Amino acid sequence: MNSDYIPLIVAGLVLISSLISLRLGLSVAIVEILLGAIAGNLGLTTENWMLYLANFGGIILTYLAGTEIDTKIMRNNFKESFFIGFFSFLLPFIGTCLYTYYISKWTLQGSLIAGCALSTTSLAVVYSVLVETGLSKTNIGKKIMSATFITDMGTALSLSILFIKPTLYTLLFVVVSTVLIVAFYKFSDYIFRNPRWTNKVIEPEMKFIFFVLFAFIFFAKLGEGHAVLPAFILGLLMSKHFHEQSKTVIVRNKLRTVAYAIVTPIFFIVGGMKISITLIISAIGLFVILFAVKMITKFLGVYFFAKKYIPNGSMYTTLLMSTGLTFGTISSMYGLQAGLINQVQYSVLVGVVVASAVIPTFIAQKWFMPHHSEDLSENNNGIQKYRA
Repeated sequence: MNSDYIPLIVAGLVLISSLISLRLGLSVAIVEILLGAIAGNLGLTTENWMLYLANFGGIILTYLAGTEIDTKIMRNNFKESFFIGFFSFLLPFIGTCLYTYYISKWTLQGSLIAGCALSTTSLAVVYSVLVETGLSKTNIGKKIMSATFITDMGTALSLSILFIKPTLYTLLFVVVSTVLIVAFYKFSDYIFRNPRWTNKVIEPEMKFIFFVLFAFIFFAKLGEGHAVLPAFILGLLMSKHFHEQSKTVIVRNKLRTVAYAIVTPIFFIVGGMKISITLIISAIGLFVILFAVKMITKFLGVYFFAKKYIPNGSMYTTLLMSTGLTFGTISSMYGLQAGLINQVQYSVLVGVVVASAVIPTFIAQKWFMPHHSEDLSENNNGIQKYRA
């Protein structure tokens, strides 16, 4: 396909996804993934600019998710978030490893890659759905995002401990990320309150945020890490400002507008394009079983804790925690590039990851949306309370 047509086609997919989402009442992330899968299998190819924007879109979503979390609620409910998030990671990891190693006869390293890939919960998907439904401002939404971060932390640490060999660049990534986070937090009042910076057409505050996130990506690549964790931590530290200061809320809303207009749609479309339907069909039995393994182990790891700690949205929480995308794809890609899994195994894993981003989300939105009253907090000249 002529590369000149690709930006136009992608822009069309972004627009069509929004229209379908509005028409059917589904999360636009689901539609974008599905259209990406269709387009990819009909011949649309990914270009370098799409891959980089997709990576950046995942980082922006992660940062924005961090800003939505009320740190007070997170501290007060740390036990709940930790148990839900930790077992959401542990049981799928163990279950997938055991099945692929003992039943499917994968190599040990290939099985560990599969465990990492299918143990994840997609913070990007969870955040997008919660924002679209308005649940990101509720206690349920904040608990889900906190638990999701715990799950992804477990996956990221497992992948790093099991496979990634630390180098001086890894240390550099950790040091630079720490310095940037501390400096950003320390000077955030000056950045967001200084009249020379705020309410300017050139938007210096947003450009500063972009610079820091791009720096995370650059040094993460050098250190063979991933920018998701520092981006989330930065957003989490900034969440207090976004909850208490109207000017910073405006900045976040502008950032969200830019992200949802073009950057994050490419993230989801590219995620869908990674699916090879032909290769999945060639191993359809394995695909179905691994999808079932992930769903069952996620249910066992999440539902009973969610029923205890989030009784008004236990099944909704379980389904959203069953989603996967960013870290699942990253783990699979790492395994393929390192020669730990073959192309068919990679396609099956990515197919399961993407299917888990679509099917549980669809079911959650259609039949298990929380209908109980929740206290919501929104910054509008101070914190106001209203009923959902």
